[in-house]
Amino acid sequence: MNVSMISVSDKRGIVNFAKFLNEMGIEILSSGGTSKYLKKNGVFVKEISEYTKFPEMLDGRVKTLHPLIHGGILADRDNPKHLKELEQRGIIPIDMVVVNLYPFDPKRTQFEIDIGGSALIRAAAKNYEHVAVVVNPNYYPSIINELKERGDLSLDTKRKLAIEAFEYTANYDYMIYNYFQTDKSIFPQIMPLKYEKFQNLRYGENPHQNAALYFTEGFSPLRQLHGPLLSFNNLNDVNAALETMSEFEEPVAVVIKHTNPCGVACDKILSHAYINARASDPLSAYGGVVGVNKIIDLETAKEITSTFVEVIAAPGYTEESLSILRQKPNLHILEYDEKFQFPPISIKEIIGGVLVQERDTEKIKPGKLQIVTSQTPTEEELTSLLFAWKVCRHVKSNAIVLAQKEYTVGIGAGQMSRIDSVELAIKKAGERSKKSVMASDGFFPFRDSIDIAAEAGITAVIQPGGSKRDKQVIEAANECGMKMVFTGVRCFLH
Repeated sequence: MNVSMISVSDKRGIVNFAKFLNEMGIEILSSGGTSKYLKKNGVFVKEISEYTKFPEMLDGRVKTLHPLIHGGILADRDNPKHLKELEQRGIIPIDMVVVNLYPFDPKRTQFEIDIGGSALIRAAAKNYEHVAVVVNPNYYPSIINELKERGDLSLDTKRKLAIEAFEYTANYDYMIYNYFQTDKSIFPQIMPLKYEKFQNLRYGENPHQNAALYFTEGFSPLRQLHGPLLSFNNLNDVNAALETMSEFEEPVAVVIKHTNPCGVACDKILSHAYINARASDPLSAYGGVVGVNKIIDLETAKEITSTFVEVIAAPGYTEESLSILRQKPNLHILEYDEKFQFPPISIKEIIGGVLVQERDTEKIKPGKLQIVTSQTPTEEELTSLLFAWKVCRHVKSNAIVLAQKEYTVGIGAGQMSRIDSVELAIKKAGERSKKSVMASDGFFPFRDSIDIAAEAGITAVIQPGGSKRDKQVIEAANECGMKMVFTGVRCFLH
């Protein structure tokens, strides 16, 4: 390795790295601000304009775009014709390109798009078998170590550096594309998806599957405060908890099992909300994921640790509550950013592509409900019906939710027929189904579910309506003395 070119915006560690190259006898070409910075810090460099005999022009827009530079980078060292051409034209082979780009910031009045830097990186990455390309300052120490040991970099190292370089320029181009693209709809013709790796996970859905966590553009809305490495299932359930809690502004506690709420409750006192949420289905709550939307206090922490919980997610914790929770060595304690908002679309991967849809954010207001039975729900029943509907939106279809006041007493999730979900919810509720209300994510195709609900003591039902047998279902409700309201909107979740 004889010649290196350095042009960096991120100057972390570059002085020590360049000094090492000087000590190795590697000539350094540089230009602009990088050249001045290195010279100021005692590094010997040769100005690119001195080598090319061509000054920077157009306010620095053209400085490295020159055959002497790109010829030296792109030449195939195994091709005699290339080497002869370099010799004929007086071009020095460049063995290492150390470049990173100045940030693209569209908020600036005259934002900059790095052209020369991108061209250098891509040229070096293309010719990675002969040229090392370094875009990340974190690699300087390992490169120094390898050069000390070998005097050069291995092909494997050069290939890894090239892969990172292409990833780096792809991300840079994505930011520019995203700013300039004119189709600002949520369904553009081309949908580039950009995620940054945050961490590896303990495992995937099963222990034999590897897994990792990625966030969009490096934003990390979750912070782990305690506990072992998270798994895919842990985070999938945490996401379900966050989705469910997004329905509520008042204090709410959610218990999730296998991405389904098995208990949800609202209460002014957070610990009471958690107790009621857990009581909805204590058996399923065991080993579940707990989410709350308020800072966890001491009493809530004591309740959570009174049984086995896998994960807890909250916007914050008091010192006293953390001291209690941390006594459980295997409890995953997560803090989430309250400012985080779910994107306007949801994406599901299928064979050969993805399905994209608008996120379901439809809110049902009391004034929009259609009362279809002869009896009208009481004010308390109406409150419970709207609460049950909010929860039902986050239960896998076919979904049935039974509630009293503002806490669930029984949930039937993911059954192949609606009547099975009704029977499961009633079984979970037991005696608490009496004087409860029922929410259904889809219409009732037959009156059988209403008859069963009435027999269990359920007093009111909220459902989308829209079945060709709505009249029969309404008649069944009237015969049983039940109240029924239509939302006109269904809330399937698959």
